[in-house]
Order: sequence, then C-alpha cells, then structure tokens
Amino acid sequence: MDCGVLFSGGKDSTLAALVLEDFYDVTLVTAGFGVTDDWEHARAAADDLGFAFERVVLDESVAADAVETMVDDGFPRNGIQAVHEHALEVVAERKYDAVADGTRRDDRVPTVSRASAQSLEDRHGVDYLSPLTGFGRGAIDDLVEQELVVESGPSEEVPKGDYETELRALIEDREEGSVAEVFPAHEQTRVTGRR
Repeated sequence: MDCGVLFSGGKDSTLAALVLEDFYDVTLVTAGFGVTDDWEHARAAADDLGFAFERVVLDESVAADAVETMVDDGFPRNGIQAVHEHALEVVAERKYDAVADGTRRDDRVPTVSRASAQSLEDRHGVDYLSPLTGFGRGAIDDLVEQELVVESGPSEEVPKGDYETELRALIEDREEGSVAEVFPAHEQTRVTGRR
C-alpha cells in the first residue's frame, strides 16, 4: 500500500515516515505554493533518508486567504490550519491509499479533528494516518536524538520545505518587517539524515 506523508523536512514529519515505513510504501510529499525554492531542502532530506519524494503545488488563493487571516489575527494559527487542511485534501486526491502527517499530541496547530479525518477518508477513499498523535514533545525529542541527524536554529536561518516558509515570505512581501508581528520567534529543525 502507498502512503503520502506531508513532509516539511522537519523532525515530526520525518518520524511519522519512519513509523509508517514498515507498513507502507512511503512517499514524502512536500506541499507549497511555488513561492520559494526552499522545498529543495525537503527533497534533499528525502534523498538522505531513502524515501521517494513528490512535490505538490497548492492553490495560490489558499495562500492569499491564509496570509490575510494571519495578518488580521496577528498570529499564524488559523492560516496555518487552513493551509494544512488544503494540503491534506490535495495529497488525498493523488494516487495514495493513505495520507499522513506529523501532527503530535501537544500540537496547537495544525490539528486534524476526528470528524475532519473521517470526512477526508470518506470523500477521497483514503486512510488518514497520524502516527505521532500519542507522542508528546519529550518523546519526540528522545526519538529524534536516537534516530535522526538534525540542524536547528531560528526559523529564518533554518528553512525547511514547507508552506510555513512560503507564508512567511508572502507576509514579508506584503509589508517588510511584518513577519515578526505574526509569527512568534521559535526554533525550527531540519532533518539532514538518519543516525
């Protein structure tokens, strides 16, 4: 069976792929809007990890709506959630038997409710998998230390191949210096290989 895992090149989506690789033919799928070439980081990580890779382009109107929402809200949560839901829809429309992501138990965003998961499955004839749902941040960090080689640093210094990087770029294009008003400073990780 084939599984498309939404993949940013970060630790959570990588661990989700590792959990699933014994059960599925996993393809790491990076979703974005074609705004930056940061998706190449995800492709390099997929190659280093030994997984097939696919890039899908999302609807630009979803990016525009997400940016508008994030700027109006003054925080990224609702915009990121909308883009994640759209990305799952796009991947579910592909050839996969299952779609997965790296959402964890303690994530505030994105999340996928039980009703949303069932709706995705019913409408697209796929299984939705969230293999890290039972894992908290501490357990994830322990597994990462044991299994993966990662780089970490501030988001602007450690870009990944995800739509968040592109949303940041779109906000910055809209008004220089405004990214910090929407996105809180945080550390980001990028996987560079297996241990």
